[in-house]
Amino acid sequence: MSAGLDARHVRHAFGRAAATYEAHAVLQAEVATRLLERLDGTPLQPKRVLDVGSGPGIGAAALRARYPDADVVALDIALPMLRAAASHAGEPPAFIRVCGDAQALPFADAAFDLIYSNLCLQWCDDPGLALAEFARVLRPGGLLLFTTFGPATLHELRAAFAEADAEPHVSRFVDMHDIGDALLTTGFRDPVLERDDFTLTYADAFALMRELRAIGATNADAKRQRTLTGKAHLQRVVAAYEAFRSDGVLPATYEVVYAQAFAPEPGQPRRTPGGEVATFPIERLRRSRR
Repeated sequence: MSAGLDARHVRHAFGRAAATYEAHAVLQAEVATRLLERLDGTPLQPKRVLDVGSGPGIGAAALRARYPDADVVALDIALPMLRAAASHAGEPPAFIRVCGDAQALPFADAAFDLIYSNLCLQWCDDPGLALAEFARVLRPGGLLLFTTFGPATLHELRAAFAEADAEPHVSRFVDMHDIGDALLTTGFRDPVLERDDFTLTYADAFALMRELRAIGATNADAKRQRTLTGKAHLQRVVAAYEAFRSDGVLPATYEVVYAQAFAPEPGQPRRTPGGEVATFPIERLRRSRR
């Protein structure tokens, strides 16, 4: 389920945006609030919590406030983001900061009771691999709670660039149904997926582009054009975006997918192209033979 992303570009873009991210990430903050609300009323009392793609640590701090007795770990691929998170961690730190990749988590198997991830999965080149890592480091029955962007996200900007050339300028995002299939293939049980559509408005296309750069959400497509976009070319994009203007402003659509699922128990079948496969710890098989 490769998204064809340049991981080095992702790391660099978010690292560069560490100082400006929090001031501009209004949508991300709203989605985080809605994602955390999904924990309301749940009996879960996790001992260890992992925030994947933690950014400047707002979510990790909220998780620690919700679960004051838990050990909370904030993981991000961009080291400058983790440095920025120090202000939310406080002193003594409310959570541990770890620099790492969601697709190769530097943790032992079954290390966490809850994994929370807000708008990170879409920046993984292989979201399926990230989900497999989530399943690995969650204890059996542990809860996974995450959001990601769906394919309708920034469709206006994508269409405007398509009027100027055929090169990829806006990252493409995985469909909600493919996310659900990937959860089942990875072995997660009882997945629940929902979606919200948000429309943010801007005075002009340049304001949107500046905001995307300020939060690190720039084009990470591995096949993107590596040279600077010329002024005349950019003006064609801006002119094409004007077709979407309504009530004096330009809209930017974001399709947000919310997902929650539980980590598989040992031996629970996983869906594969060849059928269902169940795995067991060797110790369990030995006990059954005795």
